[in-house]
Amino acid sequence: MTAKKPGTGGNVYIPYEKRTGEESVVYFTRDLSPEGLIRMYDRVSSNLTGKIAIKLHTGEPEGPNIIPRPWVRSLLDERLKDKGTIVETNTYYDGGRYTTEDHRKTLETNGWTFSPVDIMDEEGVATLPVHNGKWFTEMHVGSHLLNYDSFLALTHFKGHTQGGFGGSNKNIGIGCADGRIGKAEIHTTPGSDDQWDIAKEEFMERMTESTHATVDHFGKKISFINVMRNMSVSCDCEGKEGEPVQTPDVGILGSLDILSIDQACVDIIYAMPQHAGRHMIERIESRHGLRQLTYMKELGMGNDKYRIIDIDHNDKEISVTEIVKDLKPDWEPDKYNTFPGRNKIRV
Repeated sequence: MTAKKPGTGGNVYIPYEKRTGEESVVYFTRDLSPEGLIRMYDRVSSNLTGKIAIKLHTGEPEGPNIIPRPWVRSLLDERLKDKGTIVETNTYYDGGRYTTEDHRKTLETNGWTFSPVDIMDEEGVATLPVHNGKWFTEMHVGSHLLNYDSFLALTHFKGHTQGGFGGSNKNIGIGCADGRIGKAEIHTTPGSDDQWDIAKEEFMERMTESTHATVDHFGKKISFINVMRNMSVSCDCEGKEGEPVQTPDVGILGSLDILSIDQACVDIIYAMPQHAGRHMIERIESRHGLRQLTYMKELGMGNDKYRIIDIDHNDKEISVTEIVKDLKPDWEPDKYNTFPGRNKIRV
């Protein structure tokens, strides 16, 4: 049997002009508020019918960077009352969400008390097929996932210790895999003493195949919203121990194409002036996180080319350069253009 090999190039950014294929639509607003979130939902929700799963990261105890609870409450009250349910799964690591009992305590601590939260693996797992996968033929997900007709990935876009960045792909691929089997299949080689031994391109591919299973399951009844706010290089699973936020807030993006929305967010980071995106870029490239994007494209999950529609200005088409032109870093480079916590690097 031929040994499976991960792809390469997860630390190499591909400029827009070197990409091929069709374009998808990505919507954008600078309005980081409950109203902005509701307006974005209205743009990407016409395909969501029946019982809707809302997958977001509810955070470790007192985590500071998650999507604000009042925003989500407003969205539920104004648009998703009686048809939308927040969904989560237990974690693979031992922490505040490792068991269902502890997870529910953390939900209360973090203020997710205004709506039921369905811990999807509370009653075990289900399997979904992975079409054309390299690493998997099926993925284990929380069994309750199958109780829903439609799916909204409501994602806090940020960095990630293992994945480089956490967008819609990570929110679904890790967030829907159950805490004992699915997440282990993504993170750990069977028999390894290192819980996190799968990394870089192989990790990105395994995570993406997990996402692929859920996206295929819901077909056209799935939508994606990424909130680019409080973007630490750390995942929300690190809670209060996460790195301080040093990347400026941007806005909210929405799309029906998972690759387009994650690619657009990454492109925005790379386009930021005055090295404002430097910390995020370091995190993405050091973990080879860009393989998330190229593997989604290889699996036929979407387009890495897109048109951005500015819903703040009469649906004018806008470029990532226009989006970031006034952004400034949340730190000041010294005369050597160095960055906090880093060795001196001339750039």
